[in-house]
Amino acid sequence: MSRAINVKGTPEAVTALCASHALRISVIEPLQSGGVRVVMLDPRDADTLRGLMKAKLIQGEVVRSASHVARQLPAATSRR
Repeated sequence: MSRAINVKGTPEAVTALCASHALRISVIEPLQSGGVRVVMLDPRDADTLRGLMKAKLIQGEVVRSASHVARQLPAATSRR
């Protein structure tokens, strides 16, 4: 199961909810399409957060900020 979750809400609200349930956040970022993307440190924390916010989960594609750092190499780049 993925540790990344897209939810409707603000970073502050999600951070407060996680703090009140002792859920550990790795990264949280606002989405350009609205809502936030939160990555939990532990998959069990992610499952718990999904349960707590099941009515606010964003399904499908989202638009992330251009300032996020992708870990994959661009498609045209090859490693040698």
